[in-house]
Amino acid sequence: MNIIPNEPRSRGIYLLPNLFTIGSFFGGFFAIVSSFTGNYDNAAIAIFIAMIMDSLDGRVARLTNTMTSFGAELDSLADMVSFAVAPAFLAYTWSLSALGKFGWLAAFIYMVAVALRLARFNTQIGNVDKRYFQGMPCPAAAAVVTSFIWICYDFEIVSKLATLALAFIMISVGTLMISNIRFRSFKDAELKNHVPFVVILIAVLVLVLITFDPSKVLFVVFAGYAISGPVATIWGLRQKKRLRKNFLNLHKKHE
Repeated sequence: MNIIPNEPRSRGIYLLPNLFTIGSFFGGFFAIVSSFTGNYDNAAIAIFIAMIMDSLDGRVARLTNTMTSFGAELDSLADMVSFAVAPAFLAYTWSLSALGKFGWLAAFIYMVAVALRLARFNTQIGNVDKRYFQGMPCPAAAAVVTSFIWICYDFEIVSKLATLALAFIMISVGTLMISNIRFRSFKDAELKNHVPFVVILIAVLVLVLITFDPSKVLFVVFAGYAISGPVATIWGLRQKKRLRKNFLNLHKKHE
């Protein structure tokens, strides 16, 4: 059989990652519609489905070698809808509207933080360590906000304290997104790479727990991820300070 060198790829394969991105778009749009109609649990689920679609489009593009600038731009637009507008609208319609100006201001701060995070990320592509994100990634921030609302909705928690807690969470994760704190990206754990058996075991365990109580487990997982960045940063600074102190003491001994 004769093989034609440099045969162009089928056009259809380029559609594959973009279809996942459009799926993320749809999840964000459906979340907005569900929030408007008061179906807050469906809105939360739609945002998490958008997260799954968002995590798959980039991996599919890398595995099929179909990465394009068009796909990157489309992905950013989908992120803005699904992880900025949809969670902010969900939060405001669920309870933040009761806080008046402070409520919509908290939602606006969160949404602007996502926009700034995406803009910075797009300008730094190829110039940063792929193992880490600079600032909390917006899907994880959206997951913290959404899972908190989902828990409150499931347990019918409607109080001023819960509303204030939500506003605090949105401003906090917004600050983490635009900060210089590093967060693990887990991009070094691609599907085609070897991973330790314990990692697979933990992943399966988390999936099983999610099926039993999705709102609580997802909140614990993503809140833990949000805390991991500042904790790792503080730990790293302390380690550097300790090493510097040991170096100075060793230098003094040799003088």
